[in-house]
Amino acid sequence: MKLAQKFLCTLALMLGSCWAMPVSAAERLLLRLGPFEQSIEIEDLERFAKTGELPGNLRSFSVVLNQDVRHLLLQRLQVDPNITDRVIKDWVRSPAAEQVIKSLGDALPNSSIEQVQAAISIAARQANGLSAISLLRAFPGESVTIDVTRAIALALQFNPSFWESQVLGPMLERELASDTTGFDPPFNPAKRGFGRVEEQTLTFWDRQRDRLIPVDIYWNDPNSNLDGYDLTPPDPGPLVIISHGFGADRGFLRYLARHLASHGLTVAALEHPGSNVNWLSRASVSGNPGDLMSPSEFIDRPKDISFLLDELTLLNEQPGTWQGKFNTKVVSVIGHSLGGYTALALAGGELQLDELRRSCKSTDLLSKSPAEWLQCAASELPSRRLQLGDARVKNAIALNPVVGQLFGKTGLKQVAIPTLILSGTEDAFTPAVNHQLQPFTQLGSEKYLLTVIGGTHLSVGDPSNLGIQRTLVQERIGDDVEQLHQLLQGVSLAFIKQLTPEAKTYEPFLTPAYAQSLSSQELPLRFNTQLPATVYRWLQITARR
Repeated sequence: MKLAQKFLCTLALMLGSCWAMPVSAAERLLLRLGPFEQSIEIEDLERFAKTGELPGNLRSFSVVLNQDVRHLLLQRLQVDPNITDRVIKDWVRSPAAEQVIKSLGDALPNSSIEQVQAAISIAARQANGLSAISLLRAFPGESVTIDVTRAIALALQFNPSFWESQVLGPMLERELASDTTGFDPPFNPAKRGFGRVEEQTLTFWDRQRDRLIPVDIYWNDPNSNLDGYDLTPPDPGPLVIISHGFGADRGFLRYLARHLASHGLTVAALEHPGSNVNWLSRASVSGNPGDLMSPSEFIDRPKDISFLLDELTLLNEQPGTWQGKFNTKVVSVIGHSLGGYTALALAGGELQLDELRRSCKSTDLLSKSPAEWLQCAASELPSRRLQLGDARVKNAIALNPVVGQLFGKTGLKQVAIPTLILSGTEDAFTPAVNHQLQPFTQLGSEKYLLTVIGGTHLSVGDPSNLGIQRTLVQERIGDDVEQLHQLLQGVSLAFIKQLTPEAKTYEPFLTPAYAQSLSSQELPLRFNTQLPATVYRWLQITARR
């Protein structure tokens, strides 16, 4: 029965969060698991979804058809009818759609690819949104056959927020494009700087919180110039702090740290002991996200960085190797995933726990993306105002950040420093709509959005970091994202340089033209300071889901 329950949850997730049909045809749902089949009347399933009461012929399924399944069956994906035709037409022709449609076809073995495509097109035009029940009714014939095993495998990759973000991809590619005529930069900021990059690991112990925090320090040695230039000891410039994601380590963005250091910046990539790869290997998995990661980690992560800045300030002022190397008064924070949340919290974002708790009441593992589920650990924090910002942080870069409902509808409006957010349209862990695009619209300060059409959650990671291989879903990494890495190197350097006297020199690399100069048909890259009206309207509709 557990497998059947998982299937039904998967079915609602796979279909109910994606497509629905206004046409009535199929009357039964035929579940197939190996040589076994079980028939369920769609009408009875619909009655259960609407009323919560099981008809007599379904009472034997009471363990399977619980309130969690009912919630999933009622979910709808809202689509703006004014732009539906264009959005669906673009998406169906995109490379991402090919794999999705094929996977749906595999899970619906008696349906052809053409039938699946037709169903998707019709489903998206329903005025009141897309649901599982209406999709099932739309397929031709008296029954719809579902391959349980393939449906479960498909659901491991897709969730409601992911579908919304992926469908939005072609629109973002088109609407965020700009004219690149005449773009002729004076130099390449993605090219390695001069001098040898040194690296050393330091370890600090926060006695008050009993946390041992290892840190990799990267800096430029001007006395070992590799290119024959006569370099004088540079001004240390802003200090760059790198925060890794949940279950990762401080080497996740090593290539970026070395690049920034080659241009004279000092970089400190720290390890968060309560959410790194070692923690994950020992953590327990249950239906409660607080068992996987302590709620206090949402507080401890920003405090780790504030503590580190205190320690580096002391080293900077003491005679010795590190004297004068750490400009802790002007700091730029770069964070990936949960590290992206960390960067936004340090930038002044305020947690909105009441809104988060309301959202998490209906949260279950199968109907949410991993980030939407994990964020609910924070709902167990005490109800009090949390001051996690650090005035020493002067700008922030959040790559595929975990945001969701953590900051509610107003928490990010408190961010008053320049902020850059990177989003990938095929990110199954922190889907773009809920975790980057909607939060981007809430930022009121100077802000930038780097959109990677087809980018996945780990696309920005260092290819030499083995941690990026540990995932249940397919990731776009390695050579496929080399141009993205170049863009991230150039944009990050230019963004941080805005805190220096060289700001004007680097401004051309904070433009749409620079991003599109590194774009490709396989991986379109976009850089913008605002979202067009069509995309903004889509986000308003999905926010009401």
